[in-house]
Amino acid sequence: MQVVLLSGLSGSGKSVALKLLEDSGYYCVDNLPVKLLEETVRLLTEENLQRVAISVDARGVGSVNSIPEFIAGLRQRGVDARLIFLDAKSETLLKRFAETRRRHPLATGESTLEESLERERGLLAPLAEAGHRIDTSDVQANTLRTWIKELLGVGSGLTSLLFESFGFKQGIPLDADFVFDVRCLPNPYYDLHLRPQTGRDPDVIAFLKSETAAEELIGDIQQFIGRWLPSFRRDNRAYLTVAIGCTGGQHRSVYCVERLAELFKSENPVLVRHRQLP
Repeated sequence: MQVVLLSGLSGSGKSVALKLLEDSGYYCVDNLPVKLLEETVRLLTEENLQRVAISVDARGVGSVNSIPEFIAGLRQRGVDARLIFLDAKSETLLKRFAETRRRHPLATGESTLEESLERERGLLAPLAEAGHRIDTSDVQANTLRTWIKELLGVGSGLTSLLFESFGFKQGIPLDADFVFDVRCLPNPYYDLHLRPQTGRDPDVIAFLKSETAAEELIGDIQQFIGRWLPSFRRDNRAYLTVAIGCTGGQHRSVYCVERLAELFKSENPVLVRHRQLP
């Protein structure tokens, strides 16, 4: 079991980090009171959860001074326990709060934002010294995600490819990252025998497979996606949607999607959607 305790100053990126862990398969608990840590981990252990991330901050009930000892106890029991502390310069945090117009969690009517930040820094000082400290002052959110993934070794690093066929008559899918038009290929619709079939049926597959243009176009799309896919991975994209369109979304686009999915599935997570098919 791996337990990641995530803490840090407000505005330092805890929400970004926790969301990344959730997307990476961790069971996440946000803003858990310190007094409930031990009981929560015990219950999650009984549920056989393998990866857990818990966010704690200065608002929690109970002293954070007990957390380093709690982590040491988990490690003695064979749990892979980590403490990550996100920090940032006060001027950076002040700027972020000004941009988002958020209220600091410890703010009162009698304290300024700067005073609230300094109070929070003092309360969380024991965790800053005990955990793996990350300064997010000059770090973009996407860079922080990459650092957290590398630190914990989470994620396969693969972007899931979603190949989607559609008909231009019904409009381009709103979720498409790339759109390819295959209406230039010979249309099986004009063959009365093939008209009621789809790009998944053997006769339509044989018809299009015999067309040199179809294979060349699929090869060009494959080469384009293959060339730029690593850039999307580096950008921490979870999904890349490639939409292939023909006139009705029944024959040519379906065939091309099935062929592309077959070409990419050996090395990538692949999903297939046919918008116009039942």
